This record gives sequence, structure tokens and C-alpha cells, in this order.
Amino acid sequence: MTENQKIIKELKPFIGQVWEKAGFHSPTTIQSYAIPAIVENKDVIAQSPTGTGKTLAYLLPVLNKIDPEKKSVQAVILASSQELVMQILNEMQKWSEGSGIRGASFIGGANVKRQLEKLKKHPQIVIGTPGRVLELIKQKKLKMHEVKTVVLDEGDQLLVPEHIENIKQIVKSTLSERQVVLFSATLPEQVIHIANELTKEAEVIKVEKDETIKADTVNHIYFLSEQRDKIKLIEKISRLEKVKALVFVKDIGNLTVLAEKLQFKQINVSTLHSDMNKMDRQKSIREFRDGKTPMLIATDVAARGLDIEAITHVVHHDFPKDINQYVHRSGRTGRFGASGTVISLVTEREERELKKFAKELGFSAEIKRFHGEEIVDPKQTFSKKR
Repeated sequence: MTENQKIIKELKPFIGQVWEKAGFHSPTTIQSYAIPAIVENKDVIAQSPTGTGKTLAYLLPVLNKIDPEKKSVQAVILASSQELVMQILNEMQKWSEGSGIRGASFIGGANVKRQLEKLKKHPQIVIGTPGRVLELIKQKKLKMHEVKTVVLDEGDQLLVPEHIENIKQIVKSTLSERQVVLFSATLPEQVIHIANELTKEAEVIKVEKDETIKADTVNHIYFLSEQRDKIKLIEKISRLEKVKALVFVKDIGNLTVLAEKLQFKQINVSTLHSDMNKMDRQKSIREFRDGKTPMLIATDVAARGLDIEAITHVVHHDFPKDINQYVHRSGRTGRFGASGTVISLVTEREERELKKFAKELGFSAEIKRFHGEEIVDPKQTFSKKR
């Protein structure tokens, strides 16, 4: 047994059982660093690329600490979007099987009465959006006096002006001997600065590239196109064989126009943006996840934390505003070493920007074109059939 495998063996037996059932072999790099640190009650500030197993890196040691005999809340996990909250809850339920540990989700916009009913069932782990969690604390419905661990998932999205005060108040409402853990795919300087204020002598873990996951399974390609012609390329991508494509657009206006044009051409797509109600968002994600639609068109805000298995292509319809956004978006495909393709639809100006990103991130972006319904190299020639 390797040192890495021992990390899981040393956790409670129910975790090891689910690990074996899931068919996992060794922990990923972020898991092998973070799990022991969190088990030892250290505060942690961790950065690792999207798709490297960050959720389990904090979830397994948090579950390991929970006393299922106690009826009080012992850990709070905060996330910036409803979708991410629900995904964390699903993972928590999967990994706590047979342990007697209960979790509950609390999100803005949901029925408050129903959420209070959840608290009556005495969850030991609370997973929620900052606004709603703080609201329940202020109403004295959510008691924080036994909370030992606070987790900030996608920390760079939580430590922003709209959430920061709520986060600080939530952390302050817990035990003075609390543990604060922050995870993110990117950690800008200002986020590290705020994270240091919330933590005590935190162990900073930075994984630039996970060597346990073969990253060379993701291809980065691009098509040169005028802005107005990008829709034709999206149309062709939607018709690729066995495609499951997540398409990123910069705002709701662009998304609506693109979706309407595709639907007019009888192309069935799902959409995801922050102005949609909860039911419509869930329906969109479900239809895309189940393969009823080959393409999900989303804004960056709505797609944060979205974890859908087997996404074959991530498409940058609107070019990312910076390198961090490129990393976040692109990490939705090729998760845990699966293969995937990242497609950028770029104008000449954006092509220069993409090449800069590629150089900085250490990959090569290859230009392609369509020949009929196939993606080919631009110089590839085809003989005419007689």
C-alpha cells in the first residue's frame, strides 16, 4: 500500500467502503495534501485546477470529524451558487452512506418554511449560500455554537464584495477554536489576503498541475471566425457525433440571442443563466445531463461549480475575459483524466490573446476548420469524389 492510499485507510471505515465502491485507486494530489492537514485541524487555503477532486479533498476529512450521535450542526460548507450547493449535498449523501450523518441544503430563493423543517431534523452538516445561511443564523434558527469547521468552496467567488461581509459574520458566529478551510481553482492575491484574515496560520497548498491525472487527454483547439459567423460553428459543433457540449457566453443578452437562433434552426439546446427560476435551471441541467439535449449554453455565473460527467466539449463562444476564466471554463471537460476538447471561437484579435494564454498555461492551441461535419486541420486536402 502506498503512502497516498494509507490516507484513505486512516479515515473512518464507512469512507473507505464508499471509496472502494467508487472504484478509486489513489487520492489526487490535492487530496493527498489537504486531507491530512484538515484531519489535523489545521486551517487550509488550497488551490488546485478544476477537475482534480477538490470537493472530496475537504468533504472526506469533514465527514471523518462528524459525531453522528450529536444532534447539533458541526460543519458549515458555503458555496456561491444554488447548483454547487446541491452538488455538494449529493456528494455528501453519497460519501456518508451508512454513517448516520445527516446534511441539509439552504439556498436563497427557496421556501423558508421548508428550510426550517430541515433544521428540525438536526443535520450535522449545513451546506448553503452565504445570504441564506446568515439569515437563518440571525433568526436564531441555525445554531452555530458547536460548529467546528467552516468550508469555503470556490473561495474566489465567495470572497468578493457581495459576499465578504456575510462570510465574515458567519465565521465569527462559530466557536473561537474553529477551523476554516478554503478551496479554489484560482487564488488571486486579494483573495489570499482576505483568506489570511479569516484563518489562523493556515497551511497554503498550491497544486499547479495534478501529476496523478493525465492532463494530456484534453485537446485545446480553435476556429478563426468573425463574431457574427460564430453561430454557424456552434451549429456544426452541436451536430458532432455523441457530443455533450457546454458553451460559454459572456452575458444573458448574448445567450438569449444565440439560443433563439439555434432553436429557429431546429437545434435543441438547454440554457442556464442567473435570471432563470430554480425549477427551469434544474430542468435545463437535467436534460443536458441525461443527454436529451446535446448542448448547454451558459453564462459564467450560472455555470460556477457545475459538475456534469462526461462533457465532451467546452466551447468558448465569447472569449474569456482573463486567463482565470479560461481555466475555470475549460476545466469542465477532461475531469479526473477523462478525455475532452476545449474549443475557442476567436476573431483575429482574440487569437493573439488565446496564444498568450496557451503559452502561460503550457499547452498548444491548434487551429482547425470544418470539412462537412468533421473537424480537420486547415491544410488537410480532400480529393473530389468522381
